[in-house]
Amino acid sequence: MDETNEQQYTGDGSVDHKHRPALKANTGKWKACPFILGNECCERLAFFGIATNLVTYLTTKLHENNTSAARNVSIWQGTCYLTPLIAAILADGYLGRYWTIAVFSMIYFVGMSILTLSVSVPPLKPAECLGSLCPPAAPMQYFVFYLGLYIIALGTGGVKACVLSFGADQFDDTDSKESAKKASYFNWYYFSIYLGAIVSCSLIVWIQDNAGWGLGFGIPALFMGLSVGSFILGTPLYRFQKPKGSPITRLCQVVLASVRKQNLVVPEDSSLLYETPDQKSGVEKSRKLKHHDDLRFFDRAAVVSDSEKRSGDYSNPWRLCTVTQVEELKILIRMFPIWATGIIYSSVYAQMSTLFVEQGTMMNTRIGSFKLSPASLSTFEVGSVVLWVLVYDRIFVPIAKKFTGKKRGISVFQRIGTGLFISGLCMLAAAVVEIKRLQLARELDLVDKPVAVPLSVLWQIPQYLILAAAEIFQFVGQLEFFYEESPDAMRTLCGALPLLNFSLGSYLSSFILTIVTYFTTRGGRLGWIPDNLNKGHLDYYFLLLFGLSLLNLFVFIVSAKIYKPKKAS
Repeated sequence: MDETNEQQYTGDGSVDHKHRPALKANTGKWKACPFILGNECCERLAFFGIATNLVTYLTTKLHENNTSAARNVSIWQGTCYLTPLIAAILADGYLGRYWTIAVFSMIYFVGMSILTLSVSVPPLKPAECLGSLCPPAAPMQYFVFYLGLYIIALGTGGVKACVLSFGADQFDDTDSKESAKKASYFNWYYFSIYLGAIVSCSLIVWIQDNAGWGLGFGIPALFMGLSVGSFILGTPLYRFQKPKGSPITRLCQVVLASVRKQNLVVPEDSSLLYETPDQKSGVEKSRKLKHHDDLRFFDRAAVVSDSEKRSGDYSNPWRLCTVTQVEELKILIRMFPIWATGIIYSSVYAQMSTLFVEQGTMMNTRIGSFKLSPASLSTFEVGSVVLWVLVYDRIFVPIAKKFTGKKRGISVFQRIGTGLFISGLCMLAAAVVEIKRLQLARELDLVDKPVAVPLSVLWQIPQYLILAAAEIFQFVGQLEFFYEESPDAMRTLCGALPLLNFSLGSYLSSFILTIVTYFTTRGGRLGWIPDNLNKGHLDYYFLLLFGLSLLNLFVFIVSAKIYKPKKAS
């Protein structure tokens, strides 16, 4: 009878929407994924519909200068990728992944609606330029516009933090057949992101530039509404993992208990450290973790003191933690160097929606009689990501398997490292294009004129294609790494760590812009990134990021060599 139940129900503790043990036949797997991936596809269409061309709106409608617009976009995008950390804590500790996605999606929709009103209702729209005179936007206009933007930044956090893990939850880790399909899910998750993004980067950007910003922001708002509907529609098919308690609290307990017991001696025999007596860890449906000998200071949290032995009271987690709880903290510390190398990569990625667009505006955007929006060139990055997902999953991995014998073709670290190297090549390609553009500006005596240089904007395509290749290797590799190496009770939190990379990378990009502007404009100089890019040296900025990327790759290689993977029971 027990064997029949094991075959009938999932073994990972998941439940259905009525809180009953989840039946394998009726829930989860690929039958549930279309609704989750549909939600992600629509949400990404909405996000990229705003983010891709935002720098253009700030410079042409709110009349901000190049540096301020690029900095403001970077700060906003940084916030968009910071809020997933907050949402992950709520999901793991209190709401669960399903309700976090549902609630934050509704917040997202409210922000989209406010943003659409701010560019549609006449009193909220900034005044148009009169010739060369561009009046600044009124304080209320700034307030409503940025209010909508930052409500979107809050809303997107819940979706970004949880959709990946919630989709992966639909595959039972204890079932070898279902578990094998999970790696494919990660690739199709990324495919759905860029299916939505490619529509935004082409059609939505064209609408914004040619049919108006009200319609251009209104369509993404509509798709955000569809995103909510798609997600809720699949509720009866989902498998749900119950919240396992706040992971931040568990980490704090280990740190405090270690400090309190800093004078105790850690026994050489790790079996003497405290652990729950049965097969379960201290968190429901989470596996125990085996002890590692590194970071032994924190092992003190699992040392049973004499007073605890005498009283027999082991119930206070602020004084005594399990080995599994200690190992959770150790895992996060060991993952930190690998995670940190994603920050420079994310700074490189941030250029696509800021300085790549500004570079494109100073190039020839006409293709015959058709005028191309510089922001729409990101379609090439998005489109090639969609193509590369298919090529990587269906062609590269099977071929690589034959040579390496690894089920994924190459290791996760090899995948991430390759992506970091390619991201550096992207900056080098952008610098080469800018060197050529500035050379033409000098030859045609256009340096003092803020006009486009007769170099086709299509010369930017290689830098977008190279960035796409970097993304398939680095970012998807990081998603796999954090999901597999994270403790069971912290998967949503760890799933948000790559997004935190994008947050800090965007903030870092803004910081680098500020520092570069400060030092290059001293003594009355125009600097590397003036309003008239023909007088600047954007190529120097790209070469600076290229150098940082190579340094970052070296740090990653060293970190990967010393990394110790987790050992689950």
